[in-house]
Amino acid sequence: MTLIKSISGIRGTIGGKVGDNLTPVDAVKFASAYGTFLKNNTSKDKLTVVIGRDARISGPMIHNLVVNTLIGLGINVIDLGLSTTPTVEVAVPLEKADGGIILTASHNPKQWNALKLLNEKGEFLSGAEGAKILEIAEAEAFDFSDVDNLGEITINDAYMDIHIDEVLNLPLVDVEAVKAAKFKVVVDGVNSSGGIIIPRLLELMGVEVVKLYCEPNGHFPHNPEPLKEHLTDISELVVKEKADLGVVVDPDVDRLAFICEDGEMFGEEYTLVACADYVLSKTPGNTVSNMSSSRALRDVTVGHKGSYEASAVGEVNVVELMKKNNAIIGGEGNGGIIYPESHYGRDSLVGVALFLTHLANKKMSVSALRASYPEYYMSKNKIELTPQIDVDAILVAMTEKYKNEDITTIDGVKIDFATEWVHLRKSNTEPIIRIYTEAPSQEKADVLALRIIDEIKAIAGI
Repeated sequence: MTLIKSISGIRGTIGGKVGDNLTPVDAVKFASAYGTFLKNNTSKDKLTVVIGRDARISGPMIHNLVVNTLIGLGINVIDLGLSTTPTVEVAVPLEKADGGIILTASHNPKQWNALKLLNEKGEFLSGAEGAKILEIAEAEAFDFSDVDNLGEITINDAYMDIHIDEVLNLPLVDVEAVKAAKFKVVVDGVNSSGGIIIPRLLELMGVEVVKLYCEPNGHFPHNPEPLKEHLTDISELVVKEKADLGVVVDPDVDRLAFICEDGEMFGEEYTLVACADYVLSKTPGNTVSNMSSSRALRDVTVGHKGSYEASAVGEVNVVELMKKNNAIIGGEGNGGIIYPESHYGRDSLVGVALFLTHLANKKMSVSALRASYPEYYMSKNKIELTPQIDVDAILVAMTEKYKNEDITTIDGVKIDFATEWVHLRKSNTEPIIRIYTEAPSQEKADVLALRIIDEIKAIAGI
């Protein structure tokens, strides 16, 4: 179907032609490029890379190809086996490794897989580093090791437990308060590694767990992106089980959504808002999210006398701005919690532990907690244009049209109005403008989106 090469890694569908899909040849090629990049940037004799994968059906195949490619380059591999994205991120610095690879296509359906690439800090590579790896792959500038200098594999399947312990030991995670609350929680692990690690974490916090789709066999029972339309089963089960809440993660466990006790969505955008509210109440400071995330985080931050900043979309951009602004918590509105006290990566385990501590302290229902936050609604749309249309010229025209408003152009065009906003971003791979709006009601968000779409069509002459 497609192979997407980007600065954050390579992802595609399994099978098909080399260069068009994620075939074994492509997996070897890009693992070779990453290993070569690491070797080109060190004087060390022997490098080490941590590797983990989610439970996708193609996982073992891609995993074996990538591991043995690195061995062929003379790089040692610490193999975590079935794991999560944040677990690998935690493992890299603990193992003093030179990098890490997570084999996951995150929220994409089961036919997809990907190589997500980390640096020695366990953080995603910068844009410049990713571009360099793509150059190495294109040139196939690989130099493999001779038989006496092949890498070695060390299998370490303890890291999910190590990760859980690290989260439970965070100062703001109050295990005793959560135990005292006697929560009952339904977990949807979308039949991936979240089905192992999230119930294990909850049980250690004294939570009664009801498992839904927690068998890590890679057969996703619904679209794995944790959006409302995909989560009817858990919504019904939370009500049926009279549970306090539902917890939903994506296949690699870096996105987190909650279900209220009445079966309604807490709202993926509000996962970060609630966790930030708790953290800021204990340790005042600054926050960061990306420009397409809810304004509610800004409101909550200001309410705690902190400063909020918005970054360009993309985890690496959020992390960069968090470091610059000394943010004590941040992330993305898609349910990604980044808590530097743990590590600079989106982590659903951290999110679950902070949220349950917050809920235990508040002594209120999940729906009541949601109702305590500013009410915003989002509309996410896109407008498809012909390849002949100059998308950049349209964005410039929209910037000029709204020049008297609060405008940010670091990532497309974001226009902040008094009570609502619109964010226009162009796709890097197709002639599309993505249009995100937010307003105090769904109707207003939808109306604003339709107005902007009409204005873009008028500018484009379509």
